[in-house]
This record gives sequence, C-alpha cells and structure tokens, in this order.
Amino acid sequence: MSTEILPYHVDIPAAVLQDLKQRLENTRWPDRETCDDWSQGMPLAYTRELAGYWASDYDWRRFETRLNSWPQFTTRIEGIDIHFIHCKSPHENALPLIISHGWPGSIVEFHKIIDALTDPTSHGGSAEDAFHVVAPCLPGYGFSGKPQATGTSVEKIGRMWGQLMSRLGYSRYVAQGGDWGSLVTQSMGMTETEHCAGIHINMPIVAPDPDTMGDLTDSEQAALADMGVYGDQGSGYSKQQSTYPQTLAYGLADSPVGQMAWVVEKFYLWTDCEVDGSKHPENVLTKDELLDNVMMYWLNNAGGSSARLYWESFNNPSLEPITMPVGCSIFPREIFRSSRRWAEKRFTNLIHWNELERGGHFAALEQPELFLQEIRNCFRVLR
Repeated sequence: MSTEILPYHVDIPAAVLQDLKQRLENTRWPDRETCDDWSQGMPLAYTRELAGYWASDYDWRRFETRLNSWPQFTTRIEGIDIHFIHCKSPHENALPLIISHGWPGSIVEFHKIIDALTDPTSHGGSAEDAFHVVAPCLPGYGFSGKPQATGTSVEKIGRMWGQLMSRLGYSRYVAQGGDWGSLVTQSMGMTETEHCAGIHINMPIVAPDPDTMGDLTDSEQAALADMGVYGDQGSGYSKQQSTYPQTLAYGLADSPVGQMAWVVEKFYLWTDCEVDGSKHPENVLTKDELLDNVMMYWLNNAGGSSARLYWESFNNPSLEPITMPVGCSIFPREIFRSSRRWAEKRFTNLIHWNELERGGHFAALEQPELFLQEIRNCFRVLR
C-alpha cells in the first residue's frame, strides 16, 4: 500500500457554491416552534436569519484562503485518504503535536491556535513552547476520505494517527483531543506508547468513582446533574447517529439548512455562551465561524459519514487504565466533566489538571488563549 504524502489545496468549484446558494434560496421551511426558546430545537427565526446570511453575505473563499495558508496534505492509511494540516515550527526543538477534533466540530476549531502553537514568539509565548502541528480530519469528516466498510472505530483511528506521525518522521510526539478526538487521543495513550510521550484531553472520559458517591463535592454533584440533563434532554442526536446514521444521512445530504441546524443546535447547547442571562451562540462565536464549520460538513457531504463514528464507537467506550503522562483541562460548560479524583482512577500518571472558569465544549474556538496556555503548560514537562 502506498505511503506517499501528497500536497493538498482546497479549491471548491464555483458550481458547488452556486448549488448551495440555490438550495438555500429554495428551502421549504417548517412551521414555527410553539415555544419561545430553544427547547424544541433551533428556533425558526434564527435559522432563517443564519441561512439568509449564508446565502447572501457569507464568503467561503475567505476561509478557503485561510485553510490554504497552512501546508495541507493527504496520505492513504488503512485504505482511507486522510487530509491533514502539517505546520512545522520555525523554532529548533519544537515538539511534534497531533491534535484531533470531534463531532460536530472540525479542523475549523483549531484555526485560532495553529499559528500560535507553531510560532509562539509571535503570539505572546516563548520558543521553548513551540510545536510542529499535525491536525487531521477524522475519517468521514472534512476533506478526509470516507470509510467504505465497518470497523473504523476510535481505537482504529488512534492507530492510524500513530502511522501518520511515523510516516511524517516523528518518533516522539504528543497528542491532544476533545470530543471524539479525546477518545482517539485516549486510545493512543493505550496503543501508541512506544512513540507517544503524553496526551492532553479537554473531555476526559472516565467513570465516576462509586466510592465517592457518599461524599460528593459540589462540582461532582453538578457534573452528575448535568450528565442527567444530557441523558434526558440532550442525547437524542447520539441515539440516532449511533443506531441509524444512514437514515439521517438523506436529509443532511439534501438540505443545507438541515445540516446547519443539526450542527448549530449543539453550539448553542455546548458553548459557554450565556451573557447577562441571555444564551446565544453568537455571544461567543460569529456567524462566519459557525458557518465555516458547517461548510466542512456540507461541502464534503459528510453528514452521514461523520455520524457513523457514533455507530462504531459510541456505545462501548474504553475505560481501561492509561499509564502514560496525561493532562486534563476541564472547561465549565463541557458536556461531561470529571473531577480530579475520578480521573486519577483511570489516569495513573496525571501530570496536569486545571478547572477553568470560562469555556465550553469547543474550547479552542471559544477560548483560544486559555486553550493555548493549557497545552503549553501541560506538555512543558515532557520536553
């Protein structure tokens, strides 16, 4: 099998963008929700507002240019073409870092931090904190290829990332991830121990320690309460994607507004976006940032292929112990939040732990400066 690494340049045909515009203009709208908030889903008024902006004011070429400002490549691993950004640092002794996104995110999440990671002296840091950054699209996401058979689980992706880093010539590196990227990174912590020196995650997946149930802290009680709300009110998407992703795929492939609402609803629910009692995704992100991310799904017809990762891995996450160095950053509006003592049950070599005051599930996009500092602080001890 070829191990060739090929340069990649994003250049979406004008006809594809025109088709999107026509689909947006021809949307058949549903009736309005019967409540005055987001409790039935993304409200009609805001959906029409964002779709109108998408059709008339949004400029994909702007973000396409941004993507093409970084070196991009594809390489075939386990029969799947993997697209990735590979941005080398100008600083000597930079530490190689592979960083993984999840759903409904994409490599768009990292556009505010890549330059600062690779060239910290130009972004308020020191040369000693420099990284060579590798940011791949998960299989079935973004510009990566789509698995054509079952079996592409987070564990397989973790091994694929090990092959990718080896193919790039990195014999020692660190890994970071959130959401599905957290599980991919945690799997690397179990399988890539010969070359991966440590991991950092911003959504650690651990089981609450039964021995603590009679002596829960306030933050542990809040985390369990939020998990209950998620299970009762916020997990319908995961049930659909982990059981019948193909049925969902038809609507997402055909309707850009459907794809947009499916994604943006989660940015409302999972970002730290409440200001003065008013919760709205545009309190923390712009319309352009929301739509840049949606475009990674729409342009690549990835609604169904991205959902299949849930079918592969959602119902059987590994909770095996990880002995390599692990760092965790806990943002207050994360979906699942662990306490340190719960995390220490699984991560026996915890080198970094911090509970932050701001930020949510898409931390690198919401709070890039805080996120940068977390990565730098975590991996400084492994250089």
